Amino acid sequence: MIRIGFVGLTLLAALGAGSAAAWISPWWWIACVLLALLGLLGVWDLVQRRHSVLRNYPVIGHARFLLETLRPELQQYFVERNFDGRPFDRDVRSIVYERAKGTDAEEPFGTERDVYQPGHEFLVPSMAPCAVPETPPRVRTGGPDCTQPYDMALLNVSAMSFGSLSANAVLALNGGAASGNFAHDTGEGGISEYHLRPGGDLVWEIGTGYFGCRTEDGAFDAEKFAERAAHDHVKCVSLKLSQGAKPGIGGVLPGAKVNAEIAQVRGVPQGRTVVSPPYHRVFSTPRELVQFVGRMRELSGGKPTGFKLCIGSRRQFLAVCKAMVEEGTAPDFIIVDGAEGGTGAAPLEFADHIGTPLTDGLLTVHNALVGAGLRDRIRIGASGKIATGADLVKRLLQGADYVNSARAMMFAVGCIQAQRCHTNTCPTGVTTQDPRRARALDVADKSVRVQRFQQATVASALQIMASMGVTDPEQLRPHMLQRRIDPYTLRSFDEMYEWLEPGQLLVAPPSSWAADWKAADPDHFAV
Repeated sequence: MIRIGFVGLTLLAALGAGSAAAWISPWWWIACVLLALLGLLGVWDLVQRRHSVLRNYPVIGHARFLLETLRPELQQYFVERNFDGRPFDRDVRSIVYERAKGTDAEEPFGTERDVYQPGHEFLVPSMAPCAVPETPPRVRTGGPDCTQPYDMALLNVSAMSFGSLSANAVLALNGGAASGNFAHDTGEGGISEYHLRPGGDLVWEIGTGYFGCRTEDGAFDAEKFAERAAHDHVKCVSLKLSQGAKPGIGGVLPGAKVNAEIAQVRGVPQGRTVVSPPYHRVFSTPRELVQFVGRMRELSGGKPTGFKLCIGSRRQFLAVCKAMVEEGTAPDFIIVDGAEGGTGAAPLEFADHIGTPLTDGLLTVHNALVGAGLRDRIRIGASGKIATGADLVKRLLQGADYVNSARAMMFAVGCIQAQRCHTNTCPTGVTTQDPRRARALDVADKSVRVQRFQQATVASALQIMASMGVTDPEQLRPHMLQRRIDPYTLRSFDEMYEWLEPGQLLVAPPSSWAADWKAADPDHFAV
């Protein structure tokens, strides 16, 4: 590298000495400058102490960092197959894009998946399929303590906050929800004007930061909550206990990011760092949780109120069920978030190793509520990597009443799975607060795409159910979903999992549940 620099400097000296021939061609001048710069870069690489690769391989070592930068794009566009990409494969992304654009989401020549691979799941078709219902069913949400029940769509927009999403993305999602008549979860960042302007139905999510209804010191403010919950667009209220991709972890919003708009929406001082703890201040026991949910319902004027969580300890959830039974009240809905769910940013260890996947969490919640005699008054929502009609049907079959989707809705507004959500450099303007990038997202066009995607996905689910001989989600049964255990063995969900009878835990708990049910304490969150 030193030799290259020396050659470059020598040539520059020669030029400076008056070499007429060299001065005639500008390319000589450009070459000399480039050689000199490479020489200086090589010297710097040799003396810097941060990167060992550059000290051993000056100049050419920079190619390694260039390839690292390009690796995600090379992987997505040139390496991965249609069916094995992560978190969402190309087949799934393509079907969302096509449905959002209103084109035919169909493929020729048959499946590319290995249907004999252990773990492969399939829905069981009927020899007597039914006609597809003309009108999608709705899910009445609201138990006996609810005075303003809400009819939930089968597929809705899952929780994503303004701040994590750009203003244009929120406008597009809510515009799609308004035109398609489905719900839009605000996420825990509060209700912004972008949630309200299009007029879509809202599920107001409240996390540990109590954004939009907090006191100056970060506690829950009942008066602010009641005022905000009374808004006509707010149809339900959801208390966030945990998130699938990062359960049991709080968050920090640096003061530099708390601009005037974010501060107004979240009810925090502008420019001051805001901490969301991993725990709630309003309750510390299962009984207090149930009581607080009831209080939220009263403050909201009787609107459906529930909570969202990623299942951890089955014993803890059973303690909450015991508290419901003893208190004589219950949430109107519970949203089960799977560990495979998405996030704007989370520690890798939490995303990979903490929390129960959606299938197991959903089955736990459904069976616990059935066994405690509570299932008929509580609706179950499911969220976590739901993007297609088949996903929707599987979750309904496993115990959900409706589903929510976040990342598929992001695909519908233009997300390309660049996975730069936490960098403020989203290339499509979905997850950024950079006005220059956000302006790329056309609200009018993307609102229509969100509505089209939701409508087409629900229609696909109804078509699948009709092929199974089912006209209503309530007719779905566990034996209608099969999983390949090995190349020679199939098992239905009816065979693989235990399904409790109504009230069974209250009378005679099965041996597999008895120890957890006995140990569950409505006054302690014992693991």
